[in-house]
Amino acid sequence: MAENNLLHKEEKSVLEGPRTRFKELLFTFKTQYHFIRGFRKMHFLGPCVTVFGSARFEPGNKYYEQAVAVGKSLSDMGFTVMTGGGPGIMEAANKGAYENNGMSVGCNIILPKEQEPNNYLHHWINIPYFFIRKFLLIKYSYAFVVMPGGMGTLDELFEAITLIQTGIIKNFPVVIMGKEYHKELYDHIQTMCRNESISEEDMKLLFMTDSVEEMEAHLREYSIKKFGLSRKPVNKQWWFAE
Repeated sequence: MAENNLLHKEEKSVLEGPRTRFKELLFTFKTQYHFIRGFRKMHFLGPCVTVFGSARFEPGNKYYEQAVAVGKSLSDMGFTVMTGGGPGIMEAANKGAYENNGMSVGCNIILPKEQEPNNYLHHWINIPYFFIRKFLLIKYSYAFVVMPGGMGTLDELFEAITLIQTGIIKNFPVVIMGKEYHKELYDHIQTMCRNESISEEDMKLLFMTDSVEEMEAHLREYSIKKFGLSRKPVNKQWWFAE
């Protein structure tokens, strides 16, 4: 816990304005180290689908149980299920894959409280910086499934959509699960479209449903078929100590 608090304070200090040149240089070396750790950990685990959602829903909650079904469905399709690695929806999606003999991985954020890696992960990495964690969650994914969640979930949703909209990443499907929960959010997105702050084409980036079966059909068409996905033999290189 003491180490977590120290890392949390360090990230806060980076965002509080200019520091000494030496401290800023040292920070770039630290981020490089954590990027390389993430690349090595995740390189052979795809193709992935990232599931976003709240850390606060517990077993028995309807959204938690739906996320279990989502994880199972994704593993049935041959995807590695990637989450933020913590509790709640993240745990549920990992659990669905793990108990279905699918691959389950997590990019866990180091925080002073609330988050530890859940018990349904084959591989995970602890990341001290949010921006590195978000980068890894997006880099290895061929689709994004957005479950009910809070501020962090919305941040991850709009990060993915923005990268698709601007052509930084390919037009991977974004599935929003939970029509009632996300009703006002979708209404606001439609308001943006009516006011031309986004285009009609941007609306096509989102697919909203309550059905795991509809989600699966959508991903089979717009992820697996569209990008010709299949699991390839792992070709590790001994000189990389893999």
